[in-house]
Amino acid sequence: MSDDPVLLEQRNGIATITINQPDRRNALSIAVSNGIMDALDEIEGGETRCVVLAGAGPAFCAGGDVKMMIERFADEMSLDAGVRHVIQQTGRAIQRVAECEFPTVAKVDGAAFGAGANLAIACDIVLFSDDAKISFGFRQVGLAVDSGTSYLLPRLVGDNIARELVFTGELLDADRAKEIGLVNHVYDTDAFEANATELTETIATGPTVALRTSKRLLRHNPNTSLDAAIEQEAAAQAAVLDSRDHAEGAAAFAERREPEFSGE
Repeated sequence: MSDDPVLLEQRNGIATITINQPDRRNALSIAVSNGIMDALDEIEGGETRCVVLAGAGPAFCAGGDVKMMIERFADEMSLDAGVRHVIQQTGRAIQRVAECEFPTVAKVDGAAFGAGANLAIACDIVLFSDDAKISFGFRQVGLAVDSGTSYLLPRLVGDNIARELVFTGELLDADRAKEIGLVNHVYDTDAFEANATELTETIATGPTVALRTSKRLLRHNPNTSLDAAIEQEAAAQAAVLDSRDHAEGAAAFAERREPEFSGE
């Protein structure tokens, strides 16, 4: 396997971004954060229809690389300035994942802690093996939340549960994470890859233009009224009607067959 901190594989419309630093439990170092953003840059404008995030080895991502923060900037800037720089870079990587134009899937087969937990929930769909665990336990190392926790977490689980998870640093197993709405599906470890692949392929073979448009419309905006949402949907639908996939979908419906979407 390559020594690159982040790997990108593109096949059949699926772009798989893998954090490739298992010896560091795939911690979000500057190199990893930049690698994720570079991979997202590379897939833009290509044939991508779905993006998958995964971690090499036994962890998905065990949070920010605190040791690297201290060592990397010891001779260049103050600890305060160095930490700010690293966390801002980590936050930008997570923001890029959250704002990715394509449907995104997190495959979590192991630990997702701190910033790594945010990287997972920044994706549209989160899949866990039954061995996976997640925690927003910044308190365990005496830190406040960062990397988008205050934005992402309450939107998934509500304010009161988000506060509890942050205040207690609770380590959640897969079933508990699914129970409170952090996870879409929990699969047996032995069947994790097969089930995750099946779901991802279902997304990747869908009407890509329509799904990208739907993702944009579904983004949470607390200031949008129902009336405004309907207007936005009407405008978006008018554009999607010109897609080849809509023509194929309409023809397949009339012919009582499964559509074969091309992503255009």
